[in-house]
Amino acid sequence: MTISSSCSAGRLTVYLSGELDHHEARYTVEAIEELIEEYLPRDCVLDLSGLSFMDSSGIAVIVRAMERMRALRGRISVENPPRQALRVIDAAGIDRLVPVSSGQAGGLL
Repeated sequence: MTISSSCSAGRLTVYLSGELDHHEARYTVEAIEELIEEYLPRDCVLDLSGLSFMDSSGIAVIVRAMERMRALRGRISVENPPRQALRVIDAAGIDRLVPVSSGQAGGLL
């Protein structure tokens, strides 16, 4: 798992690449929380375009980031999930809690 970020004008974008499974979830949650604490953004975007795999542990990562942003009275969104990750997100119903935008034509699935 590789995590990179950029922050501009109060918007933190966190780019996740590789496999997000239970082995990587704890590290990923900690890294995202550290970035949020460092930048204190109004908006946090999780860009999943670089993921090659995500299991249900990825949902926990999204929820933890959402909780942290809500505590700061900020917003969070998920962008560019690959098809496999999008199926996990859809099955969990996370799009009812967090805006999810897909670069794929045809919406979520």
